[in-house]
Amino acid sequence: MKVVVSSTGPELSSATDPRFGRCSYFVVVETESMEAKSYSNESRTAMGGAGIQAGQFVASLGVQAVITGNVGPNAARVLSAAGVKVYTGAAGTVQEAVKNFSAGQLNQTATATVSAHAGMGGGR
Repeated sequence: MKVVVSSTGPELSSATDPRFGRCSYFVVVETESMEAKSYSNESRTAMGGAGIQAGQFVASLGVQAVITGNVGPNAARVLSAAGVKVYTGAAGTVQEAVKNFSAGQLNQTATATVSAHAGMGGGR
């Protein structure tokens, strides 16, 4: 399975980043072989909409899941619409996060939870 981990650096040995939209790197990992490819998160410095932009970029990579510490409702909505599952609670290194994911030790973000918070803070 092809997954992406929010990370502070480009390596499997890099620490996971608890933030999704403003993490430094996205590390794409093939869970079977642990083959990895890193991408700098260009949206991390955006004035606004970093989570949405990051979600769109990650969805374009063709991953099946995102592994991160936390994800905001707008990014979660973008990822859900693209069919990408989101798993939160990641800690340690990228490699450890992927192993924990494979062992079923991370929390999948429920669509109901995301939709309950979606749009909060947006004025009319």
